[in-house]
Amino acid sequence: MGMQVQQLDDVTKVIMESPTRRIVIDNPEVATVTVQGQTIYQVGGGTMREEGVGGGSDEDAKLVASQAGVSVEQATNALRQSSGDLAQAIILLKQKRIP
Repeated sequence: MGMQVQQLDDVTKVIMESPTRRIVIDNPEVATVTVQGQTIYQVGGGTMREEGVGGGSDEDAKLVASQAGVSVEQATNALRQSSGDLAQAIILLKQKRIP
């Protein structure tokens, strides 16, 4: 009944998603524990933030806002409509703009 533990040093982000929210952990400490052929992932430390589904992060909203020339609030709404797809959000915003 051997148990193996291995530290994963190159993990920069862990994302957990449910139908209603997304939890993002930046700079986590992650290890795998293998017991009797079962692998368990252990996540600790890091900085956690919670997002609504498809809402994207604050950084995503700022990027979309700057690329489309709109407010961060409008960018956030576009990210929700596009399920977090940055390119699609920018396209949606640019199509709605009146020259």
